[in-house]
Amino acid sequence: MESLSNRAKKLEKKPMTLAERAYLPAIFQGLSITMQHFFRAATKKQITVRYPEETRPFSPVFRGLHVLKRDEQGRERCTACGLCAVACPAEAITMVAGERKKGEQNLYREEKYAVSYEINMLRCIFCGLCEEACPKAAIYLQADKMAPPRYERDEFIYGKDRLVEPVSPDNRSKRGIQLTPEQADKLRGQLA
Repeated sequence: MESLSNRAKKLEKKPMTLAERAYLPAIFQGLSITMQHFFRAATKKQITVRYPEETRPFSPVFRGLHVLKRDEQGRERCTACGLCAVACPAEAITMVAGERKKGEQNLYREEKYAVSYEINMLRCIFCGLCEEACPKAAIYLQADKMAPPRYERDEFIYGKDRLVEPVSPDNRSKRGIQLTPEQADKLRGQLA
């Protein structure tokens, strides 16, 4: 069947030589690549690192672990507007919004806040669209931390206990910090 545009390229099928039929050029090309890697590894420094004990330096454009920021008075910035969840192409962010009660003005900046905020790190592609979509600058991807390795799948779902920045300015870095469960318990005790 002829094409309508007549731009189809006609190829001539060349007969294969005896070496090509025995796959000899492909075998020698593969062996040469293997030997190059073998001698390069033997003569130069080790290519791999023993993660998580050793880490490589981060790229300047690296986007790592998320952190939910606080304002200058220590209140949570997130208003549970949901723009980060809508912007997330991997649908890794889920949240439940709630109304601020009387007496919680020192905890939440706006009248609406995220009762629960979860990020599934197995789904997240660390694109940074949630950070760009947030009108309150509440979510931030740290440039110096990556998600630590875990053994269980449910440990990769990060809740507010791991995402919210600590209250104490002494424990806060300029780029944010991740809470450990012990730090989150201590923070809850301070806020109660």
